[in-house]
Amino acid sequence: MATFLYKLGRLAFRRRHFVALMWVALLTLAGVGAISAPAAGTTSFSIPGTEAQKAFDLLEQRFPGASADGATGRMVFKAPEGEKMTDAANKATVAKTVKALGDGSEVVSVTDPFTTNAVSKDGTVAYLSVKYDAPAVGLKDATRDALETAGDDARGTGLTVDVGGDALQAQPDAGGIGEAIGLAIAAVVLVITLGSMIAAGLPLLTAIIGVGIGVSTITALAKALDLGSTTNTLAAMIGLAVGIDYALFIVSRYRAELAAGRDREEAVGRATGTAGSAVVFAGLTVVIALAGLSVVNVPMLTKMGLAAAGTVVIAVLIALTMIPALLGYAGRKVRPAGEKREKPRADAAARKPVKPNLGTRWASFVIRRPAAVLLLGVVGLGAVALPVSQLELGLPDDGSQPTSTTQRRAYDLLSEGFGPGFNGPLMIVVDAKNSDDPKAAAATVTDGIKGLKDVVTVTPATFNKAGDTATITVVPDSKPSSAQTEDLVHAIRDDVASKADADVLVTGTTALNIDFSQKLSDALIPYLALVVGLAFLLLIVVFRSILVPLKAALGFLLSVLAALGAVVAVFQWGWLGGLLGVEETGPIMSMMPIFMVGVVFGLAMDYEVFLVTRMREAYVHGESPSQAIVTGFKHSARVVVAAAVIMMAVFGGFISSGESMIKMIGFGLAIAVLFDAFVVRMAIVPAVLALLGHRAWWLPKWLDRALPNVDVEGEGLRTQAEKDTDPDDDRELVRV
Repeated sequence: MATFLYKLGRLAFRRRHFVALMWVALLTLAGVGAISAPAAGTTSFSIPGTEAQKAFDLLEQRFPGASADGATGRMVFKAPEGEKMTDAANKATVAKTVKALGDGSEVVSVTDPFTTNAVSKDGTVAYLSVKYDAPAVGLKDATRDALETAGDDARGTGLTVDVGGDALQAQPDAGGIGEAIGLAIAAVVLVITLGSMIAAGLPLLTAIIGVGIGVSTITALAKALDLGSTTNTLAAMIGLAVGIDYALFIVSRYRAELAAGRDREEAVGRATGTAGSAVVFAGLTVVIALAGLSVVNVPMLTKMGLAAAGTVVIAVLIALTMIPALLGYAGRKVRPAGEKREKPRADAAARKPVKPNLGTRWASFVIRRPAAVLLLGVVGLGAVALPVSQLELGLPDDGSQPTSTTQRRAYDLLSEGFGPGFNGPLMIVVDAKNSDDPKAAAATVTDGIKGLKDVVTVTPATFNKAGDTATITVVPDSKPSSAQTEDLVHAIRDDVASKADADVLVTGTTALNIDFSQKLSDALIPYLALVVGLAFLLLIVVFRSILVPLKAALGFLLSVLAALGAVVAVFQWGWLGGLLGVEETGPIMSMMPIFMVGVVFGLAMDYEVFLVTRMREAYVHGESPSQAIVTGFKHSARVVVAAAVIMMAVFGGFISSGESMIKMIGFGLAIAVLFDAFVVRMAIVPAVLALLGHRAWWLPKWLDRALPNVDVEGEGLRTQAEKDTDPDDDRELVRV
């Protein structure tokens, strides 16, 4: 591996014009494709195998044209003080609104509150529902504007009017100003770490090019592959962070090779062969973690994971080829490590001994007190992880929106007038196709549901034209995200369905959220086993050790649990919520645990590979275990810290997003990087290695013979003679 990448780096250095032109051409091609591609169409959200999804599919088949999975909008009216919604003027306003909404191009139906008994008992609150023929993420902007405009017109008559429902679902944004601030922080860290604007600009430039290619490609394929806007956001978030870090590691190693007295082409080759090998395997762990999301069998997660994994692959390829090419263009503007601008370069032999840096001093401190550092790190992260025991999962609804939004006000008005359960009615689908008496079967289901706790209203069964399928609407007494509503769903599925002479399915947004959370919870352990297992095998090959990969996996579990604990404390309990712009607390997004496991594992292994491969390199070259730890920190600690700060800045920029899901993901990833890089990798890892000594690098002889030698530490480069810069030197002599 190291030898191949060494040759690749030198080739890219010599053929820099071709390499740069190739990547610019790919960026241009992807950009043109994104601009000329048709607009993304309707993006469906489906959860194969769940009862709620089966019910939706059945409704599409038995009630054609009903748009069972179409978006819904709800407009809630409240009469002024001393008036009622049944007053003539207020009824006229509602009737006008119903007519205006009914003229929309994507509207299937609009209910009149005065004909559907959607008026509160005291007559002060009423609501209408709008059904659309497209899912929420596929609605046209004009359709959303028409809904908001109708609400504004009705509000102008003196009524209190607010609009809710998933029809107003906001499209996730990418962080805006916060993301720009994150990039600015990354630029400052790069300048401090690499010592010049030119050197700092290379990782930023290549990362932006990589993300540009990845995101543009996703945009170009969005319609064909049914990709949502969140896919782009995740790809940009992950691609930008790893793209900067991978380039940073190679540029940093290049400067170290220059400081050792090597010429620029040889330094590029050796940097690509050593740090580049670590980049390849670090990238592989991220790709495994992201692509592994496919095992959850949720199409949206699968597409997000694969798209982000593709962007990571691009980041790796750019780091291995474009960085060497750009270093060729930069020439002497990228200086050797430790060389000051005002001092000319000197030969390695003439250099004064370098004083121990902060990484060296820290590693020496850990080696002297490994047990104390290990205990402090584990106990500290364990304490932060404690809130995980109170983790509540769910999907955000209008009740979790900030109180300043019309969706939240509509939610509260509806709860005030009709009860919280009206915000999340359940739809019961009775499949009586094989029943002797479909109407009797539906009646049995209706009566059974009425006898359950936490039920406010049960509507009469509505049959399709064939008379073999009925729908029943159930309004719970509790809010959609409550445990009581979840218990009601399970009671209908377990108790009522077992007594009916028909197949009974529970669906609706609330039931779909419950099924989604359950599916993710069930998939977490298999996913964790797959991803950690594959990465464990990969790290055995990289480090040629059993205990080092095992320690890496256990450290990751500790950091991800601590990060989830912090997410619970902020977004569920509200700690520091005001500082981070969290206006409303609630359940943690269902996909957060499995998403963090995937992404954080990949990023955590980045730091493990970059830090420990340098230790492994020193150990293979003859240093003692303790000396190897110090050497690894001497050369890698500064760069790993810089990489972690950059990742935290990039992820932290997404905390400013107005979309709660993106805000939560940005915070979770930023805090996970903080814990993993600064506590696990910089403290727990050297402490464990110091305690293990030579045993850390133990590998059974039979396994050592069976494993391929990927030579990440560059031993092959050390033994081969240094080559001249003439490209003909790479040719082999053939005896004829």
